[in-house]
Amino acid sequence: MKNILLSCLFVLVLSLSVNAQEIKSPDGNFKLAFHLDKIGTPIYSLDFKNKQVLQDSKMGFILKSDIMLNKDFQIIDSELKTENSVWNPVLGEQKEIRNNYNEMKVALLQDKSKRKMLIYFRLFNDGLAFRYEFPVQENLRHFIIQEETSEFNLTGDHKLFWIPGDYDTNEYSYTTSNISEMQALVYDAVHVPLAAQSTIKNLATQTPLMMKTSSGLYINIHEAALKNYPAMCLNVNDKTFSLSSHLVPDAVGNKGYIQTGSFTPWRTVVVSDDARKILASKMILNLNEPCSYEDVSWIKPVKYIGVWWEYFTGGGSTWAYSDNQDVVIGKTDFSKLKPNNTHGANTKHVKEYIDFASSNGFDAVLVEGWNEGWEDNTAFKKEHIYSFTKAYPDFNVKELNEYAQQKHVKIIMHHETTSSVSEYERQLSDALDFMTANNYNAVKTGYVGPIIPRGEHHDGQQMVNHYTYVATEAAKHKIMVDSHEAVRPTGLHRTYPNWFAQESARGTEFESMEGIHPDHTTILPFTRLMGGPMDYTPGIFQGDLSVYGSKKNKLSTTLAKQLALYVTMYSPLQMAADLPENYIRFNDAFQFIKDVALDWDETYILEAEPGDYITIARKTKGKQEWFVGAITDENHRTALIDFSFLPAGKSYTAIIYEDGKTADYKTNPQSYNIRKITVNSKTKLKQNLASSGGTAISIK
Repeated sequence: MKNILLSCLFVLVLSLSVNAQEIKSPDGNFKLAFHLDKIGTPIYSLDFKNKQVLQDSKMGFILKSDIMLNKDFQIIDSELKTENSVWNPVLGEQKEIRNNYNEMKVALLQDKSKRKMLIYFRLFNDGLAFRYEFPVQENLRHFIIQEETSEFNLTGDHKLFWIPGDYDTNEYSYTTSNISEMQALVYDAVHVPLAAQSTIKNLATQTPLMMKTSSGLYINIHEAALKNYPAMCLNVNDKTFSLSSHLVPDAVGNKGYIQTGSFTPWRTVVVSDDARKILASKMILNLNEPCSYEDVSWIKPVKYIGVWWEYFTGGGSTWAYSDNQDVVIGKTDFSKLKPNNTHGANTKHVKEYIDFASSNGFDAVLVEGWNEGWEDNTAFKKEHIYSFTKAYPDFNVKELNEYAQQKHVKIIMHHETTSSVSEYERQLSDALDFMTANNYNAVKTGYVGPIIPRGEHHDGQQMVNHYTYVATEAAKHKIMVDSHEAVRPTGLHRTYPNWFAQESARGTEFESMEGIHPDHTTILPFTRLMGGPMDYTPGIFQGDLSVYGSKKNKLSTTLAKQLALYVTMYSPLQMAADLPENYIRFNDAFQFIKDVALDWDETYILEAEPGDYITIARKTKGKQEWFVGAITDENHRTALIDFSFLPAGKSYTAIIYEDGKTADYKTNPQSYNIRKITVNSKTKLKQNLASSGGTAISIK
């Protein structure tokens, strides 16, 4: 590893004049300009390859009450630094990540109040990041943020891939439109059934926000290293094409409680004229702190199945043990309740899943509905709703623990909180001790519904701190965490690699509810996955849920596309989400799920266009094998798969899992074909993809 830290660089252009401070990226393609305007407001702009990306954009804060920390500044100091080093993620899309940037730190002082603020700008070869520091000072110690006033002033009416601004959910469908069209579309985008919604009243969108300009530039705006601070949404001015920060408030409307000596998260702007480079960017990871654990040997990728999808199919299986709606945790004797005989998490049934996992080489079995309290799982007014240490009478913890160990399979713990966060924190220590005592090393946490303490939001400062607290407390027990309905990730899995997956977007479960659009999985890698891996739960082979009786839903993909998602949707935690009997029916296709790796040496983005298609190849960590996934939206297409990523001079056998000739996600989703071909580094394969179809390839 090589670190170069210089206080002055001849390659950086810096003038202490308020109107002429500039830095460039290491490759020279990006230029950031910074100055103070005539009233002392910090202003920045960004160019890429001599094209303007962001026009002059204001920076700063309004503190409570109406203290303006965004004007009347003077520059009192400026420092330069460069970094060029390589680090190794614990789990990831590639074995090594280069961290190469030029940084400018600007120290600002308000003329009258003498308040100080520092701004850090970093230019990477893939974009810009900036953050604020509130240094320790005499005139400012503890304060409340009323609003952050960071702007991102765009150059035109760009095409956006967006979901509505909301304080409590990221589970909307994506809308593709120009900025000027958003106002006409936002009503339909917002009015969908979700467990918790707190939409922003003005026109706003979530991050990561993906956009494309008319001149062919791709721009992605998000944040990195979100700690002790509320998440950032973006206000949208559809007349001036300006975006501005909108922080998630707490129950009384305050945006953040800050003590000096602290930093904000980084604001990130990834830019390229090649969509593939947006997906390849590791800038957000580079902006996070290195791993905070000395021992990471216990952090492993996990491929799992689960007592889960059967709850969504309408086939009769339930989370709850009884139909009694008046249970009281700690008082109700569940052994005396009449069982409903539909409870899925029973000892016999879980053993069947353990057997299936063991015989097919899976690492673990997720079991939802094992613990007391599911009778009231939609009672959002109830605070003490679950026990996280007491199992239902038909779920024998000790017996299943011993049985799973004999089969060399782990059981994944499930902690659904129904967003009763205060109660979960009260039980967390006992719950983690219970997990350790019973050989659980991973937990799926859930936050369905409105937050308790009441009035708080999923993406506010208090909850941001809660998610980090759970991850760090779990690490003390060598437990990995997969959080659902949590704030969208910002690269913290570098710092806390046991927080190895999140949902935080519209996942597969919605295929059984309001549905998912065919272009959804061609957008997610450009949006939600920019911040970190997603537990999307793919692998549904029986896409017509009417076969189970009570539902009419149909999947938005072909079977082959479900296979391809294991490559295009990166996660070190991957679920084979369908029922075991469907994998037995399609055992030859199931082979790809059994074979596909979870941790990678290299990733190659072969084709990409947000909302349209993605083709990705990955090399398995430590092995001479590769996997390819290609997906498309509702339009069938021919993917061009270039195998130049293979070592030169060698031939390999490729097993291709492809859409059948008559495949179509609406009319014939289960039509697929499997064939073998010989490939080498010079092979270029034209591969047909059906409507909302895909191709998965295994190469050895």
